[in-house]
Formats: sequence, C-alpha cells, structure tokens
Amino acid sequence: MQQSEGIRLNRYIALCGICSRRKADELIASGTIKVNDQVVTNYSYRVKPNDKVYFNGKLIKPVKYVYILLNKPKDVITTTSEEKGRTTIVDIISSEVKQRVFPVGRLDRNTTGLILLTNDGNIAKKLMHPSHKIKKVYEVTLNKILHEEDLEKIKKGLEIDGRKVYVDDISYQKGKPRNVVGVELHVGMNHVVKKIFESVGYKVVKLDRTLLGPFTKKNLPRGRWRFLTPEEVKMLYRL
Repeated sequence: MQQSEGIRLNRYIALCGICSRRKADELIASGTIKVNDQVVTNYSYRVKPNDKVYFNGKLIKPVKYVYILLNKPKDVITTTSEEKGRTTIVDIISSEVKQRVFPVGRLDRNTTGLILLTNDGNIAKKLMHPSHKIKKVYEVTLNKILHEEDLEKIKKGLEIDGRKVYVDDISYQKGKPRNVVGVELHVGMNHVVKKIFESVGYKVVKLDRTLLGPFTKKNLPRGRWRFLTPEEVKMLYRL
C-alpha cells in the first residue's frame, strides 16, 4: 500500500479516542507516539493497516463510536451501573450494544423521555457544555392548575439556588388541562424544571422530555431506542 493511502497519524490517534487532532499533533511532537516500536514525530506519517501504534507504551486502536437515542421509561436509572439492582438505561440496550456507552447528561429516575448515549467523549462534552445551549423541551404535569400569574413569573425569570434562571418558552398544552404545560430551556442545572415550579408553589408529578436538540420522540415509543443515522451524527457536530 502506498504511503498516501493510509490514515494520517493525528486522525488515527483521534479515532482511538485519545484526544482531538490538534492535541494529537502535540503528542506526536512530544515523542510519546510510536509506530511499530519506532518514535514518530513526522506529522505527515500515514498509518497503514498492518501498523501498530503506541501511546505511552500502550497499543491503541480506533474506537467504533456509537450514538443512541433512547426514550427512557419511568423507574429506570440514568447510570451505567446500579448497586441496588435497579434497571439502568444501559440494561435496556445491553443485549444488542456491545460497546461501553454512557448517557449524555441525566434524567431523574421518575423522569421519562429522550436521552442520548454514546462512547464519544468529545461529543458528550460538547453537548453538555452550557455554551452550546442545546434545546430541551419538557411536558410537565403539575399537582394543580398553573395560574397565569405564576406562568408569567416563570417567563420573567426566577432566582433559584442563588442564580437567575430563565426558560426559553413556557405555555399551556393545547387540548390538555392547565396543570400540563410545555417548557423549553437549555439550562443545565440539576433538577431545574422541578425547582422552577417549586419556587412558585407547585409540585411536578410527571416530567417527560419530548425534544432534545434536533431529536423528537417520533416513532420511538417509551422504552425503545435506535442508533442515530450518519446524517444525524453530523447534525450533532454542527450543534
């Protein structure tokens, strides 16, 4: 195979999940990368199929990234392991997904709806960072009718845990009683939806995330999951 047909070394390192391509250039320059037991500091080196690449003496291989959209049921834990024997979101996919994946963010045990799982640490970090303002929409069922004056208070922003919290939108749901409202926000604070309503005197009795970034629950019943398409993965990187 000709040298030009291989994978550029920095891209190969990134595909192994070690770091970004830019950081990989730094690793190459520092002499911590070996190919076939030889230190390689040449940025233009291309990794061929039979090459063995080592980082700090450890053999590295490209990771097959997977991206999964799951509609989480109630009473399922958003963790990768559970000491008390309760069902986790990983349990739901484990019979078909062999890669070790983790959830992007969390949903409470009693909260239902959309969540992403992946083994791509870079995309997970990006999606969870507040600066990217990933849109989330929830259907919230309250213990009593939400009065319009309280809805307006929420629209104007509330002081929660020492910081001002704003929703992007809040409205009553068409065709549903007025204790059911839709809330759109991108704030990443823990239990933020419940805290918003508690601060104006309401209790959340049911919480369902119906939209996450560009993804909806269309054709994805509760408890079901699917792999993202290549086009959808590209969308993640464009967010």
